[in-house]
Amino acid sequence: PLYVVAIRRRIRRHKFLEVPQLVWGLNNQKIAFVRACLTARMLNRTLLMPSLSASLFYKEINRLQPISFDKVFKFERFNTLCEGFVQLARYSDLKNRTGVYDLRKGSGRKWTVERDLEQLKQSIINGPIDMHEVIRMVGKNTFLWHGHWPVKDYARVFEFLVLVDDISKEADKVVSKIRQIGRKLRGEPGMGSSLRPAPYVAVHIRVEIDWMIHCKKLEQRSGVSQICSSKQEIIERVGKIINLEAPIVVYLAVADNLLNDSSLLSGWNKGLVPCEKKNLGVDGIYKKHPYLIQSAIDNEVCSKADIFVGNSFSTFSSLIVFERTQKMMRMGITSSCKNENEVDVQWPSYAYNIAAGESNGPQKWMTNMSDSSLKVISYDSNAISCLG
Repeated sequence: PLYVVAIRRRIRRHKFLEVPQLVWGLNNQKIAFVRACLTARMLNRTLLMPSLSASLFYKEINRLQPISFDKVFKFERFNTLCEGFVQLARYSDLKNRTGVYDLRKGSGRKWTVERDLEQLKQSIINGPIDMHEVIRMVGKNTFLWHGHWPVKDYARVFEFLVLVDDISKEADKVVSKIRQIGRKLRGEPGMGSSLRPAPYVAVHIRVEIDWMIHCKKLEQRSGVSQICSSKQEIIERVGKIINLEAPIVVYLAVADNLLNDSSLLSGWNKGLVPCEKKNLGVDGIYKKHPYLIQSAIDNEVCSKADIFVGNSFSTFSSLIVFERTQKMMRMGITSSCKNENEVDVQWPSYAYNIAAGESNGPQKWMTNMSDSSLKVISYDSNAISCLG
């Protein structure tokens, strides 16, 4: 097939693909970026480094704050790790010899996956289009593009997105504070100890008013009941995870408008000690940065947790589980199914919105790395399992 022929060649360094500014939440932007990379790979072109959005505005495009990709992720490291698979370039690499060809992405129900794929194929074989130094994609938000690649291709690119040191150090400060409290709870020695770090649980809590309105409507439209979860339901299901090594810190990754909701910190089982960025005393770390960087810090804190619990209808939660599944697979772990609620593997993840069996605890959760598309992660699902 044309696609296979195109990607077997070395990625051309003198032909480029340009995409619109990436928007919405951090993980929407990460998915959009990887989709742009794989589109460029299919066209046998180098992707021009896109702008990300530091702020979060869904409809007010003029209020988006552009931020360069290399202010968030390591540009050179990405290219080194992705050598031969996908490639990034700076706009300064352009020679401007043949100009730009605008390729408009279709939209609406009539713009099917098949039509989208055919458009890309035509761009490969159409000489007058391919001769242009730059093909510029215009129209539809990159996150909403059709995907034509299996999860394993997305995984190769996601794995090489490494945060710049300034951001990862901020996340390390938060993790260090959480583990410090964990050691005090257990009466363990301080930083100089040779003992393993105090474990912690991270829970991505979605109970904001706008989320609850959205998820209730989604439940009504889809006929699916396991999307929304109340605070009480989340607390109860996290408490049913076996082998939590109590006392243990439970870090609550919550939206800023929930930081003053003291009810989030009450009602937890004995031995589970909840905290969020404000009562941890690390909210100052977050406040220094725009929304995108705050989200990147929380992403790291959740990804590094000994146990993660999230909502399978959240892209944020889904990509954290994706990262954790990759870690498990590198260790040769392909399943976390052994015991329903028991922590019996490293890097376990759970979905609190889905009840597991008679215990009514949270469902064990791994990303299906053999899936044919990223649809489950991109557009939310309760079709999850404990198999990678």
